[in-house]
Amino acid sequence: MARQFVLRRDPAAPAVNYRIEYASELNPQQFAAATAPGGPILVVAGAGTGKTRTLVYRLAYLVESGVAPERIALLTFTRRASREMLARASGLLDGRCQRVHGGTFHSFCLGVLRRHAPRIGFPNNFTILDSSDSSDVVDILRGRLELNKRDRFPKKRTIQAMFSSVVNRDKPLYDILEEDYPQFVPHARDLENLFRHFEKYKRDHGLMDYDDLLRRTLELFEQAPDVHKLIAGNCEHVLVDEYQDTNRLQARLVKAFTAVHGNVMAVGDDAQSIYRFRGADFRNILAFPDEFPGTRVQKLEHNYRSTQRILDLANQVITQARHKFDKELFTERSGGDLPALVTAPDDRYESRFVCQMLLDLREQNVPLKDMAVLFRSGFNSYDLEVELNRRNIPFVKYGGLKLSEA
Repeated sequence: MARQFVLRRDPAAPAVNYRIEYASELNPQQFAAATAPGGPILVVAGAGTGKTRTLVYRLAYLVESGVAPERIALLTFTRRASREMLARASGLLDGRCQRVHGGTFHSFCLGVLRRHAPRIGFPNNFTILDSSDSSDVVDILRGRLELNKRDRFPKKRTIQAMFSSVVNRDKPLYDILEEDYPQFVPHARDLENLFRHFEKYKRDHGLMDYDDLLRRTLELFEQAPDVHKLIAGNCEHVLVDEYQDTNRLQARLVKAFTAVHGNVMAVGDDAQSIYRFRGADFRNILAFPDEFPGTRVQKLEHNYRSTQRILDLANQVITQARHKFDKELFTERSGGDLPALVTAPDDRYESRFVCQMLLDLREQNVPLKDMAVLFRSGFNSYDLEVELNRRNIPFVKYGGLKLSEA
């Protein structure tokens, strides 16, 4: 007969005497999110509602509640964002917050693979390819297969972008071609052959590109369940910033990291997904409650950035989205100009109107440095640049070259 052992309950932990006055330093919605109990939590944070502040306080709250900092993973989209959050949390609480595992998905996965890559046939010291390196490898293989002699065959950087989309959007190459590169569909068979050679070359030479860091980590977890259990076991709490901009692989990684403890807080806004061209899939945030049963949805709707007149327009626009989380942005800031929608018959008319508005504002003693014109892409500014120069209005362009420099 097998022996049985029963683990006794720990004595009740003493009540935590929190140093930070969370209720007085946060608004009610932020407080509810920052101090929520464990389990899956989705924080739907409208623009300007203090989502970063909420994440920072959540981080401090977990550490102050007794969670070991080393067992918290903070996943962001830039290293700078992670560093700033950890620094703010440390200033808020103490240096323990600097021991949190903060960084991008890629850096987190790199750390895992450096320790366990041999389990999937790669050396621990595998080489990382940036996008330029990957393009060069593609170019070498394209030459070996004599595809560079084909009529109107895509350039190496275009091919690298295609292959990247295949991985981070988790779609077949042919689907990527049909959706984004229809002009290259006639080359589909050659491109698929090139992709196979590209994958083999990387494995044979111990190479991984940025997309591979995500994909190979998932592969590692599937082929080595013990490693998956070890990594997920060390992720007692997972915090994810900008969840609306995750791609399919990143969404799968979040689920993998939380497989043991199930404590995950994802913060994002389905109305602010702008990185589809990099593989982001806004459906990830919409599907979060289905992927994580028992999800509690917290909303941040108190805006600190805009006037109510602007928010009324934004709320009205958002209501027209077919798939969304319902939210109503509000603010205590009143007054301000009404937003205006001006439809122009052509670029020339639009540029003249913008310059007229700039000059009118300057006449009202608004400095030029306090005015900004936003564009979807840098080249959309060219016509306006001509008009600004014609009217001798000085300007600085951020992102891309000025027309006079191009």
